[in-house]
Parts: sequence; C-alpha cells; structure tokens
Amino acid sequence: MKINHFKYDEIGLNRFFGSLEAKVMELLWSADGDLSIKEVQFRLEKDKPVNFNTVMTVMNRLVDKGILQKRHQGRLSLYRPVQSKEAFIDEQSRKLTENLLDEFGGVVINHMLDAIKEVDESLIQRLEARLQQLKKDSP
Repeated sequence: MKINHFKYDEIGLNRFFGSLEAKVMELLWSADGDLSIKEVQFRLEKDKPVNFNTVMTVMNRLVDKGILQKRHQGRLSLYRPVQSKEAFIDEQSRKLTENLLDEFGGVVINHMLDAIKEVDESLIQRLEARLQQLKKDSP
C-alpha cells in the first residue's frame, strides 16, 4: 500500500494519516477483531463527540486507499486493517528510506548515522554486523 503524503512536522501515525484516520487506525489495530462503523464511533466518542457519517467517510476512504478491508455480515459492514501496525510501519519506513536514498543518495545515510549518536549500543552492533554481511555478499 502506498501512502502519498508524509508529513515531517507531525508525530507518530499522523505523519501518514489525518488525525481522525490515525485514531481510527489505532482503534482497529488494537481491536480483538473486526469493528463496525458504529463501534468505532462509540470508541472515538470516549474522547470527544464525532459524527457517524464522518467516521463512515473516513473508514471508507481508508478502504479505498487499501489500508482497511471491508466485509459484509448481513446488513452490517465490518472493517479490519489490511496489515498489522508493525507491518505497516515497517513497509512505510522502508519505502520512505528507499525514496530518500534514490533521490539523495549517500547524504541520507550520513544524516541517519548522525541521528543515531545517542542510540543504544546494541543498534550500533547490529548495524556493524549488517555492514559486514553486505561486504561479504557483494561481488
């Protein structure tokens, strides 16, 4: 699935989604199964009132974007995420990294390395091991 807009100035899922979309996705990812629009609306209203039609529009747009699946159970429409939150973040992070590398090359890697100065030692060890593996695998 492709997210067309990445918002650098936002935090968390709001980088990929509008604020209501992000809340809907969090609810669906944390649910124990499929949810109806009414169930999502009810859970969202614990924070503040939200219109049923607004929730329906957002959820159906997420279906159109390929982020949610919709199935019918009688007259009821039930929704679930196409992939887990972890898989979504992994896929979007990979695509963003690939796009940045394709467009800006090595400068992106330098900035990434600069950004991990204060990261735990185990990450640095995993990066070093990965680099060694890449050196072994290259022709």
